[in-house]
Amino acid sequence: MIAKLRGAIEAIEDGKCIVDVGGVGYLVFASSRTLGALPNPPAIASLLIETQVREDAISLFGFAEAAEREWFRLLTTVQGVGARVALNVLSALSTRELERAIALGDKVAIGRAQGVGPKLAIRIVTELKDKAPSMMLRGHGGEAAAMPAVAPRGPEADAVAALLKLGYSQGHAAEAVARAVRDLGEAPVDALIRECLRAMGR
Repeated sequence: MIAKLRGAIEAIEDGKCIVDVGGVGYLVFASSRTLGALPNPPAIASLLIETQVREDAISLFGFAEAAEREWFRLLTTVQGVGARVALNVLSALSTRELERAIALGDKVAIGRAQGVGPKLAIRIVTELKDKAPSMMLRGHGGEAAAMPAVAPRGPEADAVAALLKLGYSQGHAAEAVARAVRDLGEAPVDALIRECLRAMGR
């Protein structure tokens, strides 16, 4: 199985690119975000790869960052979401936007992706809502995000770390989590994150 390719970008087309590695051209399908981040041919670039083997084909899917690959893997576990639809979702939404949309149950945002109708958007949100908080706690390299030194321990610290990863300042994140704890009492991290996002989105 191929997990990573590094080589000359020979061509960039709609939905795919060709990576020349030692004279062998690999056809790699990717989201518009990943393709947009690639340098102009024939510059050298690296792509993380997800290899899918089927009876009739071996397909390579490329990603500029580990978080995008992880979401691709999660999306393709949803019934009705194939590789192409998963790439469409990742083209329409950044990983942070996708994390937020699923945590909030924002079916409209998910439905902006090509090939995702209302029913499929509901299915994606429903099946992945419990996995969004854990994804939000992961850094770009797939490791758990560093906890701020002043954060409380337990679910509150995890919720603060997730909000920091989404781009909120430490002050706003800590304040939002404190309000959520006050409103909900003891609650799991996914509930705290959803409450914080709802409150800050008002």
